[in-house]
Amino acid sequence: MKHYLQFQDFSADEYEYLLKRAALIKQKFKGYVTHHTLADRTLAMIFEKASTRTRVSFEAGMYQLGGSVVHLTTGDSQLGRAEPIEDSARVISRMTDLVMIRTFGQDKIERFAAHSRVPVINGLTNEFHPCQILADIFTFIEHRGSIQGKTVAWVGDGNNMANTWLQAANLLGFKVHVSTPSGYGIDELLAFSGRPYDKGCYQLFSDPQEACKGADLVTTDVWTSMGYEEENEKRKKAFADWCVDLDMMAVAKKDALFMHCLPAHRGEEVQAEVIDGPQSVVWDEAENRMHVQKALMEYLLIGKQG
Repeated sequence: MKHYLQFQDFSADEYEYLLKRAALIKQKFKGYVTHHTLADRTLAMIFEKASTRTRVSFEAGMYQLGGSVVHLTTGDSQLGRAEPIEDSARVISRMTDLVMIRTFGQDKIERFAAHSRVPVINGLTNEFHPCQILADIFTFIEHRGSIQGKTVAWVGDGNNMANTWLQAANLLGFKVHVSTPSGYGIDELLAFSGRPYDKGCYQLFSDPQEACKGADLVTTDVWTSMGYEEENEKRKKAFADWCVDLDMMAVAKKDALFMHCLPAHRGEEVQAEVIDGPQSVVWDEAENRMHVQKALMEYLLIGKQG
């Protein structure tokens, strides 16, 4: 049994399979071809953080695979009434086949997985967002081919998205240019969870414009992630120069793509002219969450398919 708690939990070979499988599953979806590989299987979705794309993509995806879904929040279950995580894991995993959790600390999902009898998927934590980066890479491949050897510019907070991009670069052979305001940089030990990595997989830039030079993909996230709302005004001042604008896109490659995991705040982390412009693929990126997650759920439950 495997869990998917951070991007580096899988090998490059496994990602090669997942990305090809996601393409096939998406093709079937677009052609209205039934693909019920998970009939009679049940996904439990546990939310401690609000969600739009994560809930819709996992719920719709599981139904499209022929399975069913149980939706739980801390407000409508014992999860919010101090039941130990370990006890919840033991119970929920006896009644369902797969669990997706969207929560705060990575330690919570790791404790749940340690006591679960079924695979657990990270739908987002403060530290990592592997399903989103899986969708982003799939989207890049759809538009530009292999991401190996390419350059991704990360502009903004050294958050869960940045951490996951670094893991992906280390594993799949591309490079990340990271530019963050002072005091909001990445933590290498956290980003790679203490595992060995190639220091050449990323480079730090104090100037976001320099980070974008020659990039194949420019990407960002909100300045204030969920759980850090009390820092919002302070962050707005610190991040003022880290808004992805047309000037930044102009120094990237001519065919560079722009991505954002959404929701986006136009005029803060990205100009409207960029996210709504011709280089933006954010809507494909959002849709592709569902397709890659279908491939992921299928792989975790029934393994590789021919």
